[in-house]
Amino acid sequence: TNQRMEVYAVIDALRTYSTVVDEHGAPLPIEIVSDSTYVVNCFRDKWWVKWERNGWKNAKKQPVANEDLWKPLIELVKSSDVTFRWVKGHSGDRMNDLVDALAVAAVPR
Repeated sequence: TNQRMEVYAVIDALRTYSTVVDEHGAPLPIEIVSDSTYVVNCFRDKWWVKWERNGWKNAKKQPVANEDLWKPLIELVKSSDVTFRWVKGHSGDRMNDLVDALAVAAVPR
Protein backbone atom coordinates (compact mmCIF):
# COMPACT_ATOMS: atom_id res chain seq x y z
CA THR A 1 0.00 0.00 0.00
CA ASN A 2 1.00 3.65 -0.24
CA GLN A 3 1.30 3.88 3.53
CA ARG A 4 3.70 0.94 3.72
CA MET A 5 5.84 2.48 1.00
CA GLU A 6 5.87 5.85 2.79
CA VAL A 7 7.05 4.28 6.05
CA TYR A 8 9.56 2.02 4.32
CA ALA A 9 11.07 4.96 2.42
CA VAL A 10 11.89 6.67 5.73
CA ILE A 11 13.34 3.45 7.16
CA ASP A 12 15.56 3.08 4.11
CA ALA A 13 16.68 6.71 4.25
CA LEU A 14 17.54 6.51 7.95
CA ARG A 15 19.38 3.22 7.54
CA THR A 16 21.41 4.83 4.79
CA TYR A 17 22.16 8.18 6.42
CA SER A 18 22.15 7.48 10.14
CA THR A 19 25.74 6.24 9.82
CA VAL A 20 26.95 9.61 8.51
CA VAL A 21 28.97 11.36 11.19
CA ASP A 22 30.82 14.64 11.65
CA GLU A 23 34.58 15.01 12.05
CA HIS A 24 34.28 14.02 15.73
CA GLY A 25 32.27 10.88 15.03
CA ALA A 26 28.97 12.34 16.20
CA PRO A 27 25.91 11.52 14.11
CA LEU A 28 24.61 14.37 11.99
CA PRO A 29 21.03 15.57 12.43
CA ILE A 30 18.62 14.32 9.80
CA GLU A 31 15.51 16.13 8.60
CA ILE A 32 12.91 13.98 6.90
CA VAL A 33 10.82 16.09 4.53
CA SER A 34 7.70 14.29 3.34
CA ASP A 35 4.29 14.85 1.90
CA SER A 36 3.06 11.90 3.95
CA THR A 37 0.90 13.07 6.82
CA TYR A 38 0.83 9.43 7.92
CA VAL A 39 4.56 9.50 8.64
CA VAL A 40 5.00 13.11 9.72
CA ASN A 41 1.99 13.18 12.05
CA CYS A 42 3.07 9.95 13.73
CA PHE A 43 6.15 11.73 15.03
CA ARG A 44 4.76 15.25 15.32
CA ASP A 45 1.79 14.08 17.36
CA LYS A 46 3.67 11.20 19.05
CA TRP A 47 1.21 8.52 17.97
CA TRP A 48 3.96 5.96 18.44
CA VAL A 49 4.22 6.75 22.18
CA LYS A 50 0.53 5.93 22.61
CA TRP A 51 0.86 2.80 20.48
CA GLU A 52 3.70 1.49 22.62
CA ARG A 53 1.87 2.34 25.84
CA ASN A 54 -1.31 0.64 24.59
CA GLY A 55 0.34 -2.58 23.44
CA TRP A 56 0.34 -1.57 19.78
CA LYS A 57 -3.37 -0.84 19.68
CA ASN A 58 -4.73 2.33 18.09
CA ALA A 59 -7.35 4.68 19.50
CA LYS A 60 -10.07 2.28 18.34
CA LYS A 61 -8.37 -0.58 20.27
CA GLN A 62 -7.47 -2.23 16.95
CA PRO A 63 -3.97 -3.44 16.06
CA VAL A 64 -1.82 -0.64 14.64
CA ALA A 65 -1.56 -0.94 10.87
CA ASN A 66 1.98 -1.57 9.60
CA GLU A 67 3.33 -2.33 13.06
CA ASP A 68 6.06 -4.44 11.45
CA LEU A 69 7.41 -1.29 9.79
CA TRP A 70 6.68 1.23 12.53
CA LYS A 71 8.70 -0.65 15.14
CA PRO A 72 12.03 -0.54 13.28
CA LEU A 73 11.38 3.03 12.16
CA ILE A 74 10.72 4.16 15.71
CA GLU A 75 13.93 2.50 16.89
CA LEU A 76 15.89 4.30 14.17
CA VAL A 77 14.31 7.63 15.12
CA LYS A 78 15.01 7.05 18.81
CA SER A 79 18.67 6.31 18.11
CA SER A 80 19.27 9.32 15.86
CA ASP A 81 18.74 13.07 15.79
CA VAL A 82 15.75 13.07 13.44
CA THR A 83 13.15 15.75 12.78
CA PHE A 84 10.17 15.62 10.44
CA ARG A 85 8.72 18.33 8.24
CA TRP A 86 5.60 18.06 6.10
CA VAL A 87 5.32 19.59 2.63
CA LYS A 88 2.24 19.59 0.48
CA GLY A 89 2.57 17.17 -2.42
CA HIS A 90 2.21 18.32 -6.01
CA SER A 91 2.41 21.93 -4.92
CA GLY A 92 5.56 23.21 -6.55
CA ASP A 93 8.05 22.19 -3.87
CA ARG A 94 11.09 21.57 -6.07
CA MET A 95 12.53 18.61 -4.18
CA ASN A 96 9.16 16.98 -3.53
CA ASP A 97 8.33 17.25 -7.22
CA LEU A 98 11.72 15.75 -8.13
CA VAL A 99 11.28 12.80 -5.77
CA ASP A 100 7.77 12.23 -7.11
CA ALA A 101 9.06 12.23 -10.70
CA LEU A 102 11.80 9.75 -9.77
CA ALA A 103 9.29 7.46 -8.11
CA VAL A 104 6.97 7.55 -11.13
CA ALA A 105 9.90 6.90 -13.49
CA ALA A 106 10.94 3.86 -11.43
CA VAL A 107 7.60 2.11 -11.87
CA PRO A 108 7.96 -0.73 -14.42
CA ARG A 109 5.74 -0.28 -17.43
